This record gives sequence, C-alpha cells and structure tokens, in this order.
Amino acid sequence: MMEEEEFVFAEDLEAILHLTPEVQLAIEQVFPSQDPLDRADFNAVEYINTLFPTEQSLANIDDVVNKIRLKIRRLDDNIRTVVRGQTNVGQDGRQALEEAQIAIQQLFGKIKDIKDKAEKSEQMVKEITRDIKQLDHAKRHLTTSITTLNHLHMLAGGVDSLEAMTRKRQYGEVANLLQGVVNVLEHFHKYMGIPQIRQLSERVKAAQSELGTQILADFEEAFPSQGFKRPGGPSNVLRDACLVANVLDPRIKQEIIKKFIRQHLSEYLVLFQENQDVAWLDKIDRRYAWIKRQLVDYEEKYGRMFPEEWCMTERIAVEFCHITKVELAKVMRTRAKEIEVKLLLFAIQRTTNFESLLAKRFTGCTLTDKKRPESPLDPTNPFLEDEPGEDVGTDKEDNLAKPRKPKAPDNPFHGIVSKCFEPHLYVYIESQDKNLGELIDRFVADFRAQGPPKAGTEEGGAVLPSCADLFVYYKKCMVQCSHLSTGEPMIALTTIFQKFLREYAWKILSGNLPKSNNNSGGLTISSLLKEKEGSEAAKFTVDELCLICSILSTAEYCLATTQQLEEKLKEKVDKVLVERINLTGEMDTFSTVISNSIQLLVQDLDAACDPALTAMSKMPWQSVEHVGDQSPYVTSIIMHIKQNVPIIRDNLASTRKYFTQFCIKFTNSFIPKFINHLFRCKPISMVGAEQLLLDTHSLKTVLLDLPSIGSQVLRKAPASYTKIVVKGMTRAEMILKVVMAPHEPPVVFVDNYIKLLADGNPETFQKILDMKGLKRSEQSSMLELFRQRLPTPPSGADGGPSLSFSTPTPEQESSRIRKLEKLIKKRL
Repeated sequence: MMEEEEFVFAEDLEAILHLTPEVQLAIEQVFPSQDPLDRADFNAVEYINTLFPTEQSLANIDDVVNKIRLKIRRLDDNIRTVVRGQTNVGQDGRQALEEAQIAIQQLFGKIKDIKDKAEKSEQMVKEITRDIKQLDHAKRHLTTSITTLNHLHMLAGGVDSLEAMTRKRQYGEVANLLQGVVNVLEHFHKYMGIPQIRQLSERVKAAQSELGTQILADFEEAFPSQGFKRPGGPSNVLRDACLVANVLDPRIKQEIIKKFIRQHLSEYLVLFQENQDVAWLDKIDRRYAWIKRQLVDYEEKYGRMFPEEWCMTERIAVEFCHITKVELAKVMRTRAKEIEVKLLLFAIQRTTNFESLLAKRFTGCTLTDKKRPESPLDPTNPFLEDEPGEDVGTDKEDNLAKPRKPKAPDNPFHGIVSKCFEPHLYVYIESQDKNLGELIDRFVADFRAQGPPKAGTEEGGAVLPSCADLFVYYKKCMVQCSHLSTGEPMIALTTIFQKFLREYAWKILSGNLPKSNNNSGGLTISSLLKEKEGSEAAKFTVDELCLICSILSTAEYCLATTQQLEEKLKEKVDKVLVERINLTGEMDTFSTVISNSIQLLVQDLDAACDPALTAMSKMPWQSVEHVGDQSPYVTSIIMHIKQNVPIIRDNLASTRKYFTQFCIKFTNSFIPKFINHLFRCKPISMVGAEQLLLDTHSLKTVLLDLPSIGSQVLRKAPASYTKIVVKGMTRAEMILKVVMAPHEPPVVFVDNYIKLLADGNPETFQKILDMKGLKRSEQSSMLELFRQRLPTPPSGADGGPSLSFSTPTPEQESSRIRKLEKLIKKRL
C-alpha cells in the first residue's frame, strides 16, 4: 500500500513540476549534473532497462531498490533542512529594508546641509564681486563714450574740411579725407536718431552730391561733347577727381567713363559715316588702323589720368567694337547686293585678325557677355592642326595626318565685331556650293584625261589624289566658317559637305568602277562559259583590277576621314546644334562603294574559274580507269587564282582587312559552286570518285594558302577564313567519300551517309544516289530507308545540310580509299 501511494505522489509531483525549457536550461547551467535522474527528458523505462539489461541482472533487484530508497531519504533530509533554514528569511529581509531606509534618510539630510552651505557661499561671492562688475561696466561705457566722442570730433572736423576742400577743388586731399569720413560715419548708423548726428550725415551726403556734380562739370569742360579739340595733356585736377569718383556713387564713375569714351570716339562716327567711301568693306582696314592710332594717342596723353583698375584702354576698344559692329551691319544691309565672296572673306579675315590682336593686348575683364563655346578636342582627329585665330583666307593647308598643335586660349573678343557678318554668310555658302561643284567636275575631267592608275606604278592601288584635295578643301571651308559663325551657317555648310561627298562617291568612285557583264546584283556567268576546257572567260585586265583596288582604298580613306570630319564639325558648332550634324548616310555610301568593289573582284575571279568547273562537270567520270595527278580543270583554277590574287593583295596592301574580306567572300562563293558542280558529275565510278577526292584536296590546299599565295612573305591565314575553307571543303570530301562507299547493304550505306554528312535533306541524298548511278527503283527504296533512319528531324527551316567537322573513317571503307589517302600523304 505504501509503494502505491509513493507512485501516485510521484505522478502528481511530475504533473505539477513541469518546467519550461528556459528554466530547465538555467537549472542545468547553475547545477550541472551527469546523473540521468536529473535530465529533463528522463524516461523511467529506459533507465530501468539500463539497470537491468538482461534477465540475469534481476537477481540483484533488491539491492538496487534499497539504494534508490536510501537516495530518496537523503533527498528528503536535504529538502527538510533547506526548508527549515528558510524560516527566518522574511524577518531578516524586513530588518535589512528598515536599515536601508534609515541610511537613505541620513544621506538626504547631509545633502541638504551641503546645498544650503553652497547657496550661502554663492551669495557671499556675489556680494564680493558686485562692486567689481560695476567698475567693469563703468570702464566699458567710459571707453565707448571716449571713442564715440573722438569719432564725433573727427567727423565734425572732417565734414568742415571736406566742404572747404570741395569749394577749392582740392581733389587730392578730398580723395583721402572723403574715404575716412565715410568710414567714420558708419560708426554712427545706430545714433541717427540724434539730431546733431543726422545733420552731419546729411552734410556728408550733400558734399558727395556736390562733388559728383562738380567733377562731372569739370570733365564736361575739359572734354566737351561737341567738337573734337582736347587739352594737350592730362590734368592733375582731373586725375585727382578720378580718385574721388572711386569713393562716390558708382554712377559718377560710369558717367565719367561714358562721357570720355563718347567724346574720344566722336571723330570715328563722323569719319566713317555710312555715306563715306571709307565705310565700305574694301577699306575696313582703315577702321582698325584708326583705333590703333587712337589707343596709342590715349596711352601717351591720358594713360596716367585714369586709375589703372578702370581699364580705360580696353573700354575704348570694346566700345569701338560695338559701334563698328552696328555701323558695318547698317552698311551691309544697305548695300547687300554689292557683297561678293572675296570682299566678304577679306573683311572677315581683317576683322578676326583685329579680334585676335585685342585678345593678345587685353584680358576682356570689361566684357559683360563672356559666353564662348568650349568643346573638347579629340587628339586622334586629323582636322586638329588649325588654331583659333589662324588666317582664314590663306590657301596653304597642312597635311591632315600632321599632329595637331597645342590649342590656344579662347579669345574673349571672338565675334565682338565679326558677328555682324553672319546674316550675309549665305553668300559664302552659295559660293562654296559653286566651288565644290566645279571642283568635282574638275576631278572627273582630270580622271578622264589622265586615265585610271596603271598597274606596277606608285599610283596603282593607292588613294586617288582628288580625295585628299577634296578633304583639304573641306578643312579650309570649315576653318573659315568656324571663324565666321558656329551657328546655322555651319549647319548649312555641313549640308553642302554631305551633298558633294555623295557626288564624289557616285561620280568619281562608283562611276569609274569597271562594268561587269551581269545585269543583276548576283553573278550571271553563263555567257562567259565556253565548251572547251581551258578556254578563257572574259575578265578584268590588270589595270582594271588595279583601278578597282584604288577605288576601294579611296573609299576606305573617305570613310575614315568623313567620320573625323563629322567629329570636328560637332566640336566647331554650337552645342545646341550638335544633334543636327550627322554624316552617317555619307559613310554608308562609301561603305557601299567598298562592298561593290570587293564584289567586283570576287565576281571576276569567280567567273574566271567557272569554265574549269563546267569542264569538270562534263568529264566522263564513269570511264576513268586510274588515279593520276590533279586534273586539268584544277590546274586551270589554280592558275587563275595565282594570276589574280597576288595583284589584288599587292594593291590592297594598305587595306589588309578588305583583302581578307575579299578572300572570305570568294571562298563563300566558290565552295558552294564547286559542290554544286560535284553533284552534276554523274555517274561517277569508284576510280573517278578517287580522282575527284584528290582534286578536292588539291583545291582545299590552295584555298587554305589563298591569302599568301605567290607571296615571298608567308603569313598565317586568319582563323575565321581557315574555318570557312575547312568547313566547306570537308563537306565536299565527305560527299565524295559517301559516293565511294558501297551501297550494299543499304542500311550501312545510309548510316554512313548520316554519320559523315549529318544532312537530313532528302534532296541532297537524292543527288548522292544520282552520282552513284543507281536506278530509280533502288533510289526509291534507299530514300524510304533514309527517312526511317534519320535520328532527328532536318535541322534548319529549309532542311539544309548541317555540317560536321569530324572526319571519322567508317569501318566499311574499302581498301581503295586507304590507298588513296596514302597517295595524298605521299604527294604532300
């Protein structure tokens, strides 16, 4: 009964003492234990099984139970002791709390005593320092009063002296005194409520006003608005008056400057009136010569009269420029019909030279509008050797390839006068349109008179001289126009450039390309074929090939230079107009000329090889009895290649990339045509197929060596070109190997075809069967078997061949093929 009660008590205790994982973890950290009875996940069954793993171990069950009961009693004793020890804990806690409260009260009392003592100490310090503070305030107020009285004395005396000096026109003493009086008066702004101070301030303002009126009257008397006579030299009184004007209202200074400059330039307005003969553009030099003399005269007579910071010399020059701009615009509007290109360019050249002279002499600090376009220049641009301020009328131009000189500093005076010519630049644009038209006509006439470049000469394959002449003229026009305007005239000139770039491409380049015999874009050469093997097809002469290469090189030069021209135009024009400059269409035109030239070269060599391919397709390949050296048609093709390719390569030495394009395009044209002629060779015997395979390998070797054929310098062909040749000629070899393979059993033949050619097109398979000479009944069964054996649908939308670059030897290949390979290796 006792044991049952213990078990029930244990179950109830376990239900009550269900601890959370956090509490259990804290207990384990405080009281670490390895006893399984202390684990939170204690399992009694597992624990009993651990104590009694076997039936034999139950023999000592009494001992185990006694040990456990002994442990329980010990735990009970420990718990009882702990519980009894906690009986007086609450009483001890209350006692400790009361002691803490008493200690806090004592501490609060001590703090209050300290605070009271501190307040008393502060009060004592204030009483001690009160008298010291009063003395400090008194000293500060006394110092301020003495300073103010001193300033007041200085102000009163200064105002009296200022009024007396003003009446006597003692400007030298007034200049120094006035600045001091103004500075002293600033200290009395907060005392303006005092009548005496306000009265002194009003007297100072009255003195300043009187000085301004008096100085203006003195300058009017010395430099009257009417008449041109001036004193023989500078006046000391006026020089001192300028120093006074620096202190007065800025409007006085501006009025003095305005009156002096107007009087100084009054003679210019009379001498160069609109109705005077010297006012026209042909005598524009006299205007600039006059102002140069006037500036020298000013420096000699009045250079020391005005303060240096007034920049009077530059102000006179700037005002002259403004007047000249207005007067020239007025004259040109009146006599617009008399403006010719040479006269306009002469006037613009002299004007821009004068503006450059001003930039060297002055800093431009008096200009109010300093907007100058700043466009970064590309150092790779060949149009960069011109500098701002160069002579726009000169006919001498530097080489476009010459490195550009360092860029000169921007001219702050650029356009200050020359802007007036901009409305009349249509005359210049029309003139350039006419001149460029005549230049293109002269190029055409010279080409016809001199004839095309001759092979073997320095001109052979070189850039046409007219091309460089055209761009040199373009550069000259661009430099001129950029000095005239960077706005709409530059856009108009760009349109003219575009027009004649296209005309040059059409009339000089495309118009002089030799005409091929085909009428369509593709090559139609049936008319060139002849029945007899070895007969020559109509082809270009060596001089014509040289001409095509020369036109190609010229078009490439034009393409690159046109791109540089576009970049330079964008730099010259205003930023808001950059988007309107686009020479892409003209560059596309030159690209078309290059493409057409390459196509002509490819067509010519292709046409030269066509008779040999036709002869190949007409040979009786079924009756060939033995394999010999390469066939005559291969020799004919190689001969044509060796004749044409070295000529083209030598004439395209400066444009190597286009020679590579020529080789690639020829290969892309020749190999498919060769394969098509292979399909026409039917029927073919086993020996005939071996001979064709030998010929194909010979052609493959020649094509791989095509870029450097006939050259003393052996250069490795580009990888892209080699890949095309290997891909195309490998297909031709695979076709012949399939033809050579026995067609019995059919399944093996079809599998070999699919493995070698990887071609799922039934038409190609049909052609192979025709080459083998199989009957229609055999072909039908073969085609049906072919469709069944295809592993995948035909690749590509048109069912075209899918080439494989691997060339595995099939197990069924005959001994004849092995012997043929040994023969090829022996020849190599």
